[in-house]
Amino acid sequence: MSRQDTRLKVFTAAVELIAEQGYSATTVDAIAERAGVAKGTVFYNFGSKEGLFSALLDHSIERLAGALAAADTGESGVAALDSVVLGQLRFFEEHGPFARVLLAEMWRTAWQEAVARLRESALGVYAAVLRRAAAAGEIRADLDVETAATALFGMVLTVAIERRALYPERPIEQTHQTLVELLHGRIR
Repeated sequence: MSRQDTRLKVFTAAVELIAEQGYSATTVDAIAERAGVAKGTVFYNFGSKEGLFSALLDHSIERLAGALAAADTGESGVAALDSVVLGQLRFFEEHGPFARVLLAEMWRTAWQEAVARLRESALGVYAAVLRRAAAAGEIRADLDVETAATALFGMVLTVAIERRALYPERPIEQTHQTLVELLHGRIR
């Protein structure tokens, strides 16, 4: 197994356990056991539990930002915004444990660098789309795009978690349609 494969197995185990029981309650022993690797392998690859979580955040934020950027169709701002919302819903459908970790663990002061990366990369996609929409006259020109980007990301994150937990049978397209109807009514 390659080092990259090992790291991905450890990331998967760590994000699942942290989503289930929280960062503080999750041990390196439990992560190693779930990943099917030796505890020393975790330390060799990441140095510490904190190093593992930091690397996990970097890896996951990069993947999330890539998914959001890929969802940005480059169309008009509002159409692109709709696509980015759907892209975020789909990403969290596939990576539900990471969604729960973001909501529960990211905002601790220890992870402020990761929050800054999230803001710059993932929320930056939302901000760029909102700027395009404002420049095209599709939304209010005076909209605070940074705050709006954070609000949109948080709204979609929360709805994605709720959908997975309470309404897993609800089609993602139905959830998306409800969100965009709310957005279209508020940002114009």
